Amino acid sequence: MKWWKAVIAGVLFLGAAAITAGGLKDRPPPTVEVQMSKARKGTITRTITGAGKVQAATTVKISSNLSGDLIELSVKEGDRVTKGQVLGKIDRRRFEASVNQARASQNAAKADVQVAEVEAQRSAAEYGRVEGLVGKGLASGAELEQAKAAKDTADARVAAARQRYEQASAVYDEASTDLSKTTLTSPIEGNVIEMSREVGERVRGSDFSEDVVMTIAALSAMEVKIEVGEHEVVHLKPGQPAEVAVDALEGETFPGSVVEIAQKALIKNPGTEAEVTTFPVTVALDSRPPGVLPGMSAEVRISSETHNDAVLVPIQAVTVRSEKTLPDYKPPVEGGLTAKRKTESLAKVVFVVDSDNKAQVRRVRTGIASDTELEILEGLQEGDKIVEGPYRTLSKELTHGAAVSEPKAGGPGGMKGGGKS
Repeated sequence: MKWWKAVIAGVLFLGAAAITAGGLKDRPPPTVEVQMSKARKGTITRTITGAGKVQAATTVKISSNLSGDLIELSVKEGDRVTKGQVLGKIDRRRFEASVNQARASQNAAKADVQVAEVEAQRSAAEYGRVEGLVGKGLASGAELEQAKAAKDTADARVAAARQRYEQASAVYDEASTDLSKTTLTSPIEGNVIEMSREVGERVRGSDFSEDVVMTIAALSAMEVKIEVGEHEVVHLKPGQPAEVAVDALEGETFPGSVVEIAQKALIKNPGTEAEVTTFPVTVALDSRPPGVLPGMSAEVRISSETHNDAVLVPIQAVTVRSEKTLPDYKPPVEGGLTAKRKTESLAKVVFVVDSDNKAQVRRVRTGIASDTELEILEGLQEGDKIVEGPYRTLSKELTHGAAVSEPKAGGPGGMKGGGKS
């Protein structure tokens, strides 16, 4: 029985040794499950988006330079008005009195001019008569000088009377203008979008501040003003096409174009870590969408640049890696010594799947991006098989030369619906 125990002990020892030896052997690294796609050729458009409010391209505040009681309003909010249409009236009695007074002063000044002209004609005739007598030796030089002085004085009085008449005429014109301003008229064709005063209220006119009676907007031409970041505004220029989606009209978009790009930045939270620099951009709608009103929220998508026949990959397929981790990395040399960099240099890369299903890191140079795809200028060709996800695996975990495979449909980590084609 002792030999039997020895045989069993030997078998167990050999089994343990075999298991230990197998565990010490180098095992291939586990396969990384990833999502794959292929680089393709197509058309890509750089799209710049922004949110804003719909507003009328032309909005006018109706006010008066005159102070007075508002005695009539001919329109109400929502009414459509034409250019020159009467909108309301201010009590005109005080201004009519001013016009009558100015007219009387003008007529009096005109009469003074006529009297002065008659006197000037008489003085001129007297001067001519004395001058003739002096030539015949019948009048002295002193009499001639006296006649000339009288003539000059009469001419000066005519000039002064004419100046007073012009002054009175200017006062009359100003009074007439003020009287005409008591009638409020529309300077544009549009719709009344706001009423700020009621009949019976006093309008306080001033050249320094406006007392708004109503607001009129030309709703036939509408626009949206958005704010665009400083890294995006450099790609914009007037005339670029845009699509406008109004929140209240879900599922519809309306064509428009860029009409104005501000040349001055808006800086929020200056001097802080939360500082933001933007530029206002105005997009005009080609036509007024039915039912759209000023103040509605809208989202704008501007097509700033389009490239045809470009090599495209999903935007998430491009990631970054430290230069030092790349297989073709060459440390910079300066004076025979390795130059030390203060900051770590990063490179844009894509993981290309080779025929052995291994991920090969490859440097790429990118172009413009859309919402879902990125243009590759250098580093890839059409048809190259690439890794596009998952994000965490691609951005941090995946290494050069790692074996990869696509998850099986329905298995652990598999994609529902049969995966991506």
